[in-house]
Amino acid sequence: MATLIGFDAKRVVRNATGLGNYGRTLIGDLSAVIPDDWQLRLYAPDPGREALRRQVALSERVQLVCPEGRPLKIQRSLWRIGSIVSDLQRDGVQLYHGLTGELPRGIRQAGIRSVVTIHDLIFLRHPEYYHKIDAKIYAWKFRVACREADRIIAISERTKQDVMELGGVSEDRIDVIYQSCSPRFLTEVPPRQVADVSNRYGLPRRFILSVGTIEERKNILLAVRSLRYLPDDIHLVAVGRATDYSKQVLKEAESMNLINRIHFLQGVPDSDLQALYQMAEVFVYPSRYEGFGIPVIEAIHSGLPVVAATGSCLEEAGGPDCLYVSPDDAAGLGTAVCQVLKGMAGREQYIARSRDYVRRFEGNDVATQVLEVYRKLLNQ
Repeated sequence: MATLIGFDAKRVVRNATGLGNYGRTLIGDLSAVIPDDWQLRLYAPDPGREALRRQVALSERVQLVCPEGRPLKIQRSLWRIGSIVSDLQRDGVQLYHGLTGELPRGIRQAGIRSVVTIHDLIFLRHPEYYHKIDAKIYAWKFRVACREADRIIAISERTKQDVMELGGVSEDRIDVIYQSCSPRFLTEVPPRQVADVSNRYGLPRRFILSVGTIEERKNILLAVRSLRYLPDDIHLVAVGRATDYSKQVLKEAESMNLINRIHFLQGVPDSDLQALYQMAEVFVYPSRYEGFGIPVIEAIHSGLPVVAATGSCLEEAGGPDCLYVSPDDAAGLGTAVCQVLKGMAGREQYIARSRDYVRRFEGNDVATQVLEVYRKLLNQ
């Protein structure tokens, strides 16, 4: 009899970045290490986006499951937070993994083992970055997940400490398993593709890169201010969805006569993102708070030195050979970037040592650790 592992796959088929990448990468890595008699079932409220589905190698052992007879959005939402449990029982799922901090109510009572991955608790630690209603909904889902889960996977030691402090969860229920980075960032993009990407986006010859939603918490304004301390031919390219905060950033850039050195790019596909990483000189990540910071790993895999902010988990993600500055120190950020620009002494050593450090986040190792959590629960 096959062992069936279910997953909350809503964001696997819907979200192009962040939580979606985590789910797709983990499922791909797990499919390479699970025993022959195991199957992975991806439960999503709808089929989502075809381009994202194609990133998961569906097969007899990896199947997508969507609810039937629930045409309304509210019906599908209610299914995901509760009534999915009856479908899991019907299908014979032995263990269910909530990949994005959520579990359905009643799964423990139904006798189905469960694991939940908690990425961050920013909505509790810094609720000022969220709409009040959203913060309350996320907090409620977190409490449900803590109550229902047999095991909790925290993606960093920082997140583990937050789960213990803010969720009242005992340490012996939590496993720290870092995120793995997609192996595509280890491959070099052909020069012709690099030139095509540069031309399509009208990119400058020299730039520092940042990747992530253009929102207040990500603190891209610090990178803008740091341009005053960099050579005049260095530009900033920021990749990510724009928010109202973007207007504030652009307004200040204009007041500092830096607007011509700022490039905001939205809707960038994965293949173009690889090229952008490889064209940049330095990766900057001045975020005030993160649960992990996967773009730091992507940048290091792409051969970039990294300058990030102190105060959350970014030192944990990047290791001792990235550079770190206060999230309020524009001059410090500029000085650190200058230290690792192309041609600077020691740049290649920073990159090489950082690459050695992030090998711990490679796919099969992460998947093997997650698989061990599953095995222990199933054998209890």
